[in-house]
Amino acid sequence: MRHESTLLNVIDVEATCWDGQPPPGSVNEIIEIGLTVVDVPAGRRMSRHRVVVRPARSRVSDFCTQLTGLTQAEVERGVSFGEACRILVEKYEAGERPWASWGEYDRRQFARQSQADRVAYPFGYPTERTHTNAKAVFTAAYGLRKKPGMGHALQIAGLPLEGRHHRGEDDAWNIAALVLDLVGRGAWPVTDTDV
Repeated sequence: MRHESTLLNVIDVEATCWDGQPPPGSVNEIIEIGLTVVDVPAGRRMSRHRVVVRPARSRVSDFCTQLTGLTQAEVERGVSFGEACRILVEKYEAGERPWASWGEYDRRQFARQSQADRVAYPFGYPTERTHTNAKAVFTAAYGLRKKPGMGHALQIAGLPLEGRHHRGEDDAWNIAALVLDLVGRGAWPVTDTDV
């Protein structure tokens, strides 16, 4: 029997991207998974991690390198998407712990790529069962009409941007700071994994 987790995985992915349409036969694929483990009751970020993922059906464009800092040479040394999902499950208890991301892109990209690569979705089913869209919670908590990007949300909350924007490990760390801001405001939903 599972218990309510006090730990939360905050995840941010970077994927192959292009300035315009992808080249023929190419698709968006995860190339970096940033993960920050948050102890919600203690109100602290415990650790930060990154998994570099080797794409199978696309290459890192110059546009993508400018945005993320990731290069084709770097991602070629990464693990397969299947291995990355295994790491999430075995090392970070992805199937058991609740998780959060900034918006729905990360959850949907994992679901799409898991299906396309015939890899078990690492967070359990249904895909939104243990996921919290931190952007939606932030928007509601601050009474905003438009959902802000992560960088703008940090400004609204009076928090610094730490590291490089559009780098998975750094973005997960910054999103975790926003989650803790929401916890401090009493706005973060309690996630019971018994459901």
